[in-house]
Parts: sequence; C-alpha cells; structure tokens
Amino acid sequence: MIATPYDRRRRRTPTVRPAGPGDAPDICALLNAVDVIEIGRPETDLAAVEADLHHPGTDLAKDSWLAFEGGRLVSYAQVWHDSGPGRIDSDHCVLPGHRPAAVRLLELMEARARELTAGEGAAVLRLRLGAEPVLDADVLPGRGYRSVRRHQVMTRALSPAADPPPVPPEGLVLRDCAADETDRRRAHALVEEAFAAHFGHVRRPYEAWLDHLDAHGLDWSLVWIAGLPGTGDAGVLLTRDDRTSMGWLHYLGVRADLRGRGIGGFLLRHAFAAYAARGRDTLGLGVDTRNETGALAFYGAHGMHPHHAVDTWELRLHPQG
Repeated sequence: MIATPYDRRRRRTPTVRPAGPGDAPDICALLNAVDVIEIGRPETDLAAVEADLHHPGTDLAKDSWLAFEGGRLVSYAQVWHDSGPGRIDSDHCVLPGHRPAAVRLLELMEARARELTAGEGAAVLRLRLGAEPVLDADVLPGRGYRSVRRHQVMTRALSPAADPPPVPPEGLVLRDCAADETDRRRAHALVEEAFAAHFGHVRRPYEAWLDHLDAHGLDWSLVWIAGLPGTGDAGVLLTRDDRTSMGWLHYLGVRADLRGRGIGGFLLRHAFAAYAARGRDTLGLGVDTRNETGALAFYGAHGMHPHHAVDTWELRLHPQG
C-alpha cells in the first residue's frame, strides 16, 4: 500500500507529554546524540540531567516537555523561572529531521514563559544552543528570536609533568572551603562581586545560589579563596570534578581593584595543577566572547583552546508590554 501525503503527515505528528524524573536516562541519551552531531563527542552527564529535572521550583508537569515520534524520543525542552523577574531560561534539543517536534516544543515553551512572566513587562525567554545546531537555521529567527551573545567553551590538556603547583604571588595565601561554612559564604560573596557586571549574571542570596549551582553535592575542597595581606580576600576559584569528559572551571574571579597582580593567572595554573594531580587529562570552562575584562585572551594565553561555541538566543515575550 502506498502512503498518501496525509498518512506521512500523521506519522510525523509528535506525541507530547511532560518529563518525569524517570525520564532522565532517555533525555541524557538524546542530549548526547545531539552532542555527537554538534561537537563530535558526548558530553552530557546523567547527573546534570537529573539535577535539571529536580531543580527547585520546577513543576515538571508544566515546565517540561518530551516529544515522541513512533515511540522514539526526538525532542526535549524545559523552562526555569529562577533568574528573577523578566527572564525565563530554557533548554531545547531535537534530533535532525524532526522539525515539527522542535517547533511544537518551542510553542509550548513560549506559552509557558508568557504565563510565568505575566505582568512582568519587558520579559524575555533565553535559550542556549550550539553555534552550529541541528535545529534548522530559520526556525528561531522566524519565531522572533535574536542571537544576543556567544560563549566559547575552551579546554586544555593536563599532565602532572606539565602542570606542577605554581608559585603564588608574594604574600598570597590560598585556602579551600571544605570545612568552613563561613568560607563558603565568602566564596559566594566574591563571585557576586567579581561577576556583577557580566552578561547573564543574576544576583542571588546564598541559599538560592547553592540551589542554582546544584552545590549540595559540590566538593568544597575544590573551591578556593585567595587572600593577600592588608587587602583581605582577593579572588575565588570554584571548580567541579563531576563531569565525565573533563574537570570544569565554573568561576574564576578577582576583585576589580586587585586585577593585574597575577592573581587570576595563579588561580588558573593552580586549577591545572590540582586537576592534573587528580588524574584528569582535560580542564574546560566557558567564557563570554565579549567579556570586557579580556578573559578570552587571558585563557588563550594560558594554553586553553576553543572546543565549541554556544549562542544565547532571546525572545521578547510581551512585545506590546
């Protein structure tokens, strides 16, 4: 029997339902399939997907969607409203060749984002996608999205021989945050100070910051504060060793009044040495390509190389508001 165009359209109509915690392995597999296409290897960890599905304040019944075609998961989306009034953050992925599913989940994301931001005026929905995404290039611009920022993921190979512990600037003392809650709160304060002017940074109280960071399983011995005599705490280095593919540098910040003294370079080399000693062969981080502190050149000068790029897209949710 020959299928008619109507039959083919029916088969391509996606079935959509909310995600649940038990869907984490299938979502992870989907994200990794897209990773392989976009960047050449899988880099999504199951723990990260589980953290997203258990994110505080998320109502999976209303804030997440899975699209299936022929019983196969082909697209996933989720929204979060924890960045303050006027902003919704989101995740969206789709396998190639499944445009109807991708568009349907975008429609649902956008409708939920408008619901969540009702009365908030000039609200936006933000979505981050690989710079060369599998999503058809015309889909987002056609729905009113615009690309507003690019972040570069950079990596560096590590080895104990090439990355010995660095010599600190004179007088600098480094302490980790493993034992002292006061130091953890101080690390939070330093992050807030150092990143206050950075694109996308959201100021959060300490407990909310921990939730957003998914810090309840964080190894605080891999978070360090740098202090200088007479000036107090000068910088912070927050790293994570919970990714399969590489160690990850989440925050490296130095007080604005103390930049240019070699503190940032020392903290970065310390991260290289610490992770090489742990047996890691790669350390990665993400950096805003338009960062006004020269971060992109700074990391490049320390041997970090581009791995792949991620673009932030933004949709105005209430154009008439």
